[in-house]
Amino acid sequence: MMQCLQIQPISLRKGAIVCYPKNLHYSEADIKHSSTKIQRSGFIAVSSSKGFTLLEIMLVLFIVILGFAAIGLNISSGNDATKLQSAARDMVSALRFAKGQALISHAETTVALDLNENTYTVSDRDKVYTIPDTIALTVVTAQEELTGKGLASIRFFPDGSSSGGRIKLEMNSAIWQIDINWLTGQIELEDK
Repeated sequence: MMQCLQIQPISLRKGAIVCYPKNLHYSEADIKHSSTKIQRSGFIAVSSSKGFTLLEIMLVLFIVILGFAAIGLNISSGNDATKLQSAARDMVSALRFAKGQALISHAETTVALDLNENTYTVSDRDKVYTIPDTIALTVVTAQEELTGKGLASIRFFPDGSSSGGRIKLEMNSAIWQIDINWLTGQIELEDK
């Protein structure tokens, strides 16, 4: 609770009320004494408030800008990694689709890869899937599945097995590897 005393200093407006906390005991003489100090100096003393200098504000802004620049670099380098991962997952989806088609239709299904054009197709489908040119594609498969220069395929059989192989997608220093088990036809994607 506050205790208020009414004083009449010359430098403050007439009849001003000054409030002090109750636990501090100020007498009216103490208040008049401090008001006469204000009156003699000719100005009202402002308590020194702590603020920020222009230099401090500029330093903080500089640090914030550096932080955003570092985040921007990580995001832009992350786009390449995301592009590579997306291409690898799309290829895994195509391979799993081909395996499923072989099991359902009881007929061989192939995924044909063109390493020169960075494209692949799934048999019985007209769509040609493209891989960005910035991604290097490497295929290891059975000799019978190499049909020409830069052309290879992965074959899935009606019993679930496959010709097997390995597909590597590489961009800069990042590598995603797809392993196709020849016995079970199982497709595994891993980051190298």
